[in-house]
Amino acid sequence: MIHPKQHYLDLFGTGEPLLDTLVAESLRHGGDYCDLFFENTTYGNVVLRDGTVASGGRHIDYGVGIRVLCGEKTGYAYAESTAMPDLLESARAAAAIADGTSSFYEHSVRAEANGSRMVGRRFRGEPNPAADRYPVREHWRSAETAVFISFLQKLENAIREKDARIVKILANLAWQVTDVLMYNSLKELKYETRPMGSVSATVIFQQGGKTENKTVSRSFRTGVEMLSDALVEEMARDAVKGIDDRFDARRPKGGQMPVVMGAGASGILLHEAMGHAFEADFNRKGTSIFSEKMGQQVCARGIHIIDDGTLKGNRGALNFDDEGVPAQKTYMVEDGILTSYLHDRISARHYGVSPTGNGRRESFRYAPIPRMRATYMESGNAAPADLIASVPRGIYVDEFSNGQVQIGEGDFTFFVKSGFLIENGRLTAPVKDINIIGNGPAALRDIVAVGDDLAIDPGTWTCGKGQSVPVSCGIPTVLVKSLTVGGE
Repeated sequence: MIHPKQHYLDLFGTGEPLLDTLVAESLRHGGDYCDLFFENTTYGNVVLRDGTVASGGRHIDYGVGIRVLCGEKTGYAYAESTAMPDLLESARAAAAIADGTSSFYEHSVRAEANGSRMVGRRFRGEPNPAADRYPVREHWRSAETAVFISFLQKLENAIREKDARIVKILANLAWQVTDVLMYNSLKELKYETRPMGSVSATVIFQQGGKTENKTVSRSFRTGVEMLSDALVEEMARDAVKGIDDRFDARRPKGGQMPVVMGAGASGILLHEAMGHAFEADFNRKGTSIFSEKMGQQVCARGIHIIDDGTLKGNRGALNFDDEGVPAQKTYMVEDGILTSYLHDRISARHYGVSPTGNGRRESFRYAPIPRMRATYMESGNAAPADLIASVPRGIYVDEFSNGQVQIGEGDFTFFVKSGFLIENGRLTAPVKDINIIGNGPAALRDIVAVGDDLAIDPGTWTCGKGQSVPVSCGIPTVLVKSLTVGGE
């Protein structure tokens, strides 16, 4: 949602002259760039345990973060108030931390005058409601809690009807609406309202003395209209899908073997093992395995890896990042060649490129850093069934959890939640309790075929990197010719 500018100025009790005063105070001690991030977030949630309300609540977070840059120094302070004395105190604190002199602002103005695509070029214009990537028909803040409880009860009943082995269901609905106003010393003023609705259900099954569980979730940047009967049926169907296989699954023999990763949720491996290594702060500091690989071929021709903030209604969608830079679709890998890192303003200045709209923060209490949005690989031209048929012995996986990644070396380990043996080109026995172990760059190089079935998973993915932000991920079916499978 994008309300008129005055709505946000009134909400935060400010005006453009006051914003200029605050910027001037922030730069008074020699800083050369400043930005202000005003936030007003309402959170709400309801949890049902076996049909009974177990918890719920609603709260508001409100404040302003002030960042001052001076060369390589960053000063950051925040206030949980928009009273001018509190804001001035925070501005002076940020300025003191970044105390010094530099030429960031002057360089930015010169770059713009020369038509350069440098970090400091101004992103002119006011937000356009017609281009809003998360329109809302029914507002979360005005909805009655009874609506949420009724939806969760309907979801639980629909799940229970599908399988007699269910012994417990924990259903959760969480929502948030965030108003933001951003202003900086380049005189860019951006504002918007970001909705988010998330529904999840954890289902416990018992059979013959064995217990299995499955969690399904959906999350979108939309309004209460997402709570539809169609969503109930979709989630209920997914909640029981594959449970027979989980009860029958066994731990296979491990070793080096081909791995086929199923479309959709397998994209978490792409996010963790490769996406983080493309974030520019890791590369600027030389800690990413891809630090010296810009312009080099990192995987087979025909492979395209993207981080995208433009998917309407997607959990990772943005109109603007948390530095006021318009979101965009960024090709990190194009036709197998590493073509771009994910940049905030600081890393873009370092590399002499334009920011990619990836400067993100958890809240006004945090400074923005390069973060992913919706990360995925584009479809190839192979039929998924042909990828499986080409493997004499291997593993098919379609759901991972509990991954660990070392950004510097690129090594990763992921626990397989759901998968099958591949024997003579066919899916045979379901498998469990195995790990997939590999190296990000090596796994990229070892992708030998990409399916034509890209799916972006709609789950409640949250990325942690010292601070948490909502993201999404996806991938088509891909065949990696060799990974280590940790089994018997």
